[in-house]
Amino acid sequence: MTVHFIGAGPGAPDLLTLRGRDLIAASPICLYAGSLVPAQVLEHCPPGARIVNTAPMDLDAIIAEIAEAHAAGHDVARLHSGDLSVWSAMGEQLRRLRALDIPFTVTPGVPAFAAAAAALEAELTLPALAQSLVLTRTPGRASTMPPTENLTNFAATGATLAIHLSVHNLERVVADLAPVYGADCPVAVVWRASWPDQRIVRATLKTIEAAVAGSMERTALILVGRVLAAEDFGESSLYAKDYDRRFRPQHAGSRYAGSVE
Repeated sequence: MTVHFIGAGPGAPDLLTLRGRDLIAASPICLYAGSLVPAQVLEHCPPGARIVNTAPMDLDAIIAEIAEAHAAGHDVARLHSGDLSVWSAMGEQLRRLRALDIPFTVTPGVPAFAAAAAALEAELTLPALAQSLVLTRTPGRASTMPPTENLTNFAATGATLAIHLSVHNLERVVADLAPVYGADCPVAVVWRASWPDQRIVRATLKTIEAAVAGSMERTALILVGRVLAAEDFGESSLYAKDYDRRFRPQHAGSRYAGSVE
């Protein structure tokens, strides 16, 4: 018996990985976060599967379901939205399973920031503008933030910011970032990225509050950075004609000349 933790992706059911699909299809029990995982993903469950929405359950109840499945020798597909590596509450579940000596696997999923970037048709790291992406959030009821992890500190890097779980704190986001990035810095808020009812608002730090005006909540991602509106940026050296690389040596004396790697 194994518990398969599966990142179910940002919303579009066809953004589920093939591995995730196959594990769901092979598991007679499926526990899923019903508030965020689309119902279409559950269509991959085998006939007669026990399907449990964990949205109204606490951690003890979820682990009890898993322990019961373990005792019966039944594999479990445990579905979370997006990718499991950030804000999934997977860590506390794994800690319980290790203590109970219940085996598990982890299958990654398409993260929300990637779906939002695709919706914006944007590369979040452009030459000379930003080569780093910070995934962060503002404090909430479920999780506080370590003292040094704040928007002001992250803004000092000049990186592109992907701010999750924070559209309700948009006023604070603007107040923290505008002094560093400038009021004219581009901002995009993507609500329910990849879902059929996806919405996008583009603005600047000066105008984003009025542009959103309370029209989005919960599953909205805030992206901030110059890359979001940049047109005049340098091209990467990767595809430059004179860039000497293993797969495209530029002259006979190249250290890559004759390489078969």
